[in-house]
Amino acid sequence: MANNRRKLAILADPTGGGGITRMLLRLLWGLTESSVGFDIDLVLGYAVDRPFLSQLPPTVRVVDLGVKTQRRTREALRLIPPLVRYLRREQPDVLMAHLAYVNFIAPLAAWLAGNRLRTMLVEHNPVMARSRFLQFWRRWWFPQAEAIVAVSRGMAQQLEAEFGFSPGQVRVIYNPVVEDEFCEQMCTKSPHSWLDDRQPPVILAVGRLTPQKDFTTLLRAFATVRSRCWVRLLILGEGECRGELERLAIDLGIDSDVALPGFVSDPFPYMARSSVFVLSSRWEGLPTVLIEALACGTQVVATDCPFGSAEILEGGRCGRLVPVGEAGAMAEAIAATLADPIPKAVLQARSRDFTRHRAVAAYLEWIG
Repeated sequence: MANNRRKLAILADPTGGGGITRMLLRLLWGLTESSVGFDIDLVLGYAVDRPFLSQLPPTVRVVDLGVKTQRRTREALRLIPPLVRYLRREQPDVLMAHLAYVNFIAPLAAWLAGNRLRTMLVEHNPVMARSRFLQFWRRWWFPQAEAIVAVSRGMAQQLEAEFGFSPGQVRVIYNPVVEDEFCEQMCTKSPHSWLDDRQPPVILAVGRLTPQKDFTTLLRAFATVRSRCWVRLLILGEGECRGELERLAIDLGIDSDVALPGFVSDPFPYMARSSVFVLSSRWEGLPTVLIEALACGTQVVATDCPFGSAEILEGGRCGRLVPVGEAGAMAEAIAATLADPIPKAVLQARSRDFTRHRAVAAYLEWIG
């Protein structure tokens, strides 16, 4: 009996358990639970040693292209031959690509495969984070896709300006962030001794220890707040800046009240028990961790970086915004937030604009 179900291929390259990976898992679960009948392939450049694969819906098939790269744009060209072979062999109806690293090859692979498939490119990070090579390539191939999606309005406007599109031509679909499981995840036992009720307030940050996240500014801001009152700082994440951050904490004399526990797969119990969540990034696309903190009812302070922070916090109504890289302003915002918090109900109400249901419905509207 012939299989008349349509096939959706999702091309992505998540490497760990960070925001992009959690977003992808929520999207895949939402799509499989929808009433629209199609088969889903998750197409990865290299599928070995990817812990998140155990969390995939059982009906999602993993396709391993067998190309291990360092996520550099030029190396992504090596993915094109096996991707073309996959598209010719499986002939999916829709190819949805996530992340710049794979987005810029998807339209070319679809063209080389000769398939009449629909291609959607989902952009998660702003243009400023990319190489000149990628900029040149995308200006040629991106307009060949049937749909381009940005995860925030600011990113959509930037993409429209870059390609000369008319306003509204780039779709905006917020990432799926909030789920019913949030309450269950928040109610687990305290994950760190500093988060016990008897301890002083804890400032929390979550993200890769990279220059983009600018945790050096956060440490300097925390040092100012710590000089006024007893507070502590937890930074969850791992990356190449660990040594630099540890040395800076010692130089600032705050190392006894700063902890870097490393990568944590489930940050929600930390968020729910922290007094303030701080996003110190230099740039973002749509910072998932900021939405997750709101869903936990946690007070937030964020840099007004491109893009997403001001959009998520509604210009400051749901959390204080500070200029990028300004430790003094960040310290004042943290202190003000500790002294005058925003009602928890306001924060959680805003987070419900970023539910899995809304995101999946928006994607299905295009898929048809």
